[in-house]
Amino acid sequence: MEKLLRFEHRRQPMASRRTFLRRIGYNLVVALIAIGVSLLAGTVGYYALEPTTPNSWIAAFGRAAMILSGMGPYGEPLSDGGKLFAGIYALYAGLLLIGTSGLILAPIFHRVLHSFHVEDEDNPQPKGKRK
Repeated sequence: MEKLLRFEHRRQPMASRRTFLRRIGYNLVVALIAIGVSLLAGTVGYYALEPTTPNSWIAAFGRAAMILSGMGPYGEPLSDGGKLFAGIYALYAGLLLIGTSGLILAPIFHRVLHSFHVEDEDNPQPKGKRK
């Protein structure tokens, strides 16, 4: 399988549609795994550090999902450990959002930018005459 962000050089021909879709699919799977692991870690962290009424896995999952989705907490943390965890987890979630967005969009941006460098087959310019 191809490496995560390995793309063809600008002098190489554009990748096939199949390779392009495989890159998007691979990056999407990696992003979804990172989100799933982060959601699991957030759920465990909220369950262990923040007393909720009732202290349940569902409430911890809801708190972690709200932070991870960028919507913010739906309740103020009560304990000092919960407040510290919520702050660190919110910072992490923001960086995860940026990272996964870049990971998913990288093949699309590369393909668009690479299309500007593909020489026209009907009118190729000689190598010495480029401007």
